[in-house]
Amino acid sequence: MTFLTPTEQTELDIAIRAAEQACRAEISIYIGDVEGEPRDFATSLHNTLVLPTRSILVMVDPKRRIVEIVTGGHVRQTLTDEESADAVEKMTAEFAAGDLAGGLTRGVRLLGEHALD
Repeated sequence: MTFLTPTEQTELDIAIRAAEQACRAEISIYIGDVEGEPRDFATSLHNTLVLPTRSILVMVDPKRRIVEIVTGGHVRQTLTDEESADAVEKMTAEFAAGDLAGGLTRGVRLLGEHALD
């Protein structure tokens, strides 16, 4: 199932790359069905990344209306739980207005700003 148009995907990719350059961490997005407990699922996805300690995973299940952010140990030195929660709040406000791509882009930008190394 495709959740983003090609244009939305391109814009999100640009936001991800800019945020990664700013904070020096890898940012990954998962949009799709979540199996089992959401936090466990997100953590298992995060653990498959190339450098989990320097990574941020944003997981969104639009059908179940679930958003999780998992950060690696190095990232947690600069990105607090409160800042991650703020990003989730901003994203979900946009999701509720029907703008999945805009919410993800806004969240990625916030995470990149907060996680400056």
